[in-house]
Amino acid sequence: MADSERVERFWLSRLRWRMRGAWLWPAFLLLTPLEGILLSALPPYEGAPPGVIGGVLVAGFANLFLIAVAAPLVGRRWRRRRPDRPRVVAADQAGTVLLCGLAAVILVAGLLHRPAVAARQADLTTAYTAAHDFVLARAPAYEAGLTSVDTLRLAEDAYRLCVPGLVPGRWLCLFVDTDRQPPRVRRDASTEPNSTLRTVGGFH
Repeated sequence: MADSERVERFWLSRLRWRMRGAWLWPAFLLLTPLEGILLSALPPYEGAPPGVIGGVLVAGFANLFLIAVAAPLVGRRWRRRRPDRPRVVAADQAGTVLLCGLAAVILVAGLLHRPAVAARQADLTTAYTAAHDFVLARAPAYEAGLTSVDTLRLAEDAYRLCVPGLVPGRWLCLFVDTDRQPPRVRRDASTEPNSTLRTVGGFH
């Protein structure tokens, strides 16, 4: 009878540990799409956001790396302090903490980077407005193409904006320097849009 009680107590203890460590995959399924939305809406880096699907893929790969590589290592360290904790449970708990930590980092980094994104968007609007005014004043034949401007950021406060014309393949391309007030607009001798130029060295 005593042996059966010990066995029962052992399995109850194992079950309790398993329940404590059963949050890993629910956390993965919940946080991965959430992180994808955050990466799309609040990108914590320069450049175009990846979109929700791209963000979910990036978050998924990062989370799987944490689960497969980082969680077992952290779980092993935890077991040194709590030897009674099963190895699988320790890895599950470590993985859950790591997943929540990554989600928090993405959120905080996105919020901190948001003012820079807003400033960049305002600067881009300034560049477009300068190009718009240039077209209306000095190249009205390209006015219809202002709804399809091809924009490339060359450097801080420097852009190349190309406006399609009536003749296919002939674009009006402008260099805009927004570091000046008012912004400086200079016409590029090249009529090739940004999409056909691979490097900055290709500009004229």
